[in-house]
Amino acid sequence: MCGRVTLFSPPSRLARFLDATLAAGLDPQGHPSWNIGPQRQLFGLTMVDGRRVLDGYQWGLIPSWATSPAIANSCINARGETVAEKPSFREAFRTRPCVLPVDGFYEWAIQGRHRQPHYFTRRDGNPALFAGLYEYWRDPTLPIDAPLRQTCTVLTTEPSDDIDGVHDRMPVILDPLDVAEWLRIDEKGAGVRQELIRPAPLGTLTHLAVNPAVGSVRNDGPEMIEPATARTERLF
Repeated sequence: MCGRVTLFSPPSRLARFLDATLAAGLDPQGHPSWNIGPQRQLFGLTMVDGRRVLDGYQWGLIPSWATSPAIANSCINARGETVAEKPSFREAFRTRPCVLPVDGFYEWAIQGRHRQPHYFTRRDGNPALFAGLYEYWRDPTLPIDAPLRQTCTVLTTEPSDDIDGVHDRMPVILDPLDVAEWLRIDEKGAGVRQELIRPAPLGTLTHLAVNPAVGSVRNDGPEMIEPATARTERLF
């Protein structure tokens, strides 16, 4: 499971890295956060009329047929092994792929009764590009002309050795050279995406134990990714 990320690079920088334009209304500077959880905004790269566009998406996919947004809580991740068949994701997998850039992500190691967060980043310092899917959802309680809600999910797969046993899953992290293939929406797109659902190559990621205060989404700031010390481990 991937349920907490950092996103402090501004959308303008992410758009340059991804050779994309920003969607209308998206703040180029964004709102940096070192502790983003589900239901918060992520940035998603999609293809719009043949060009790459970066826009905001609520983390937690709501299928178009859903009658309530509550389903988003169980759709923050999509297992790569079943994504093509599961009703909540199969249509999005076929026609609505996206790439979700983040600065890093957290996973928790269980050490007896203690849960120690670890912060994972790309070893080369670039943003990690999560393989994702997106959906549009119309809230039936709002007027028919109300804007559609844009939501997304992160695909997960078996862990590579870079995870070091911290967790039994990892997000699907795309190589920048594979972005175009992931975003294909032609008749071969779903098959190509299935081949890209795999652990990132060994050496892609690095990690360190960090401040346990990140366990609460009420805590935010650069101190969330500072190395854990005996003092901080006692405090939380």
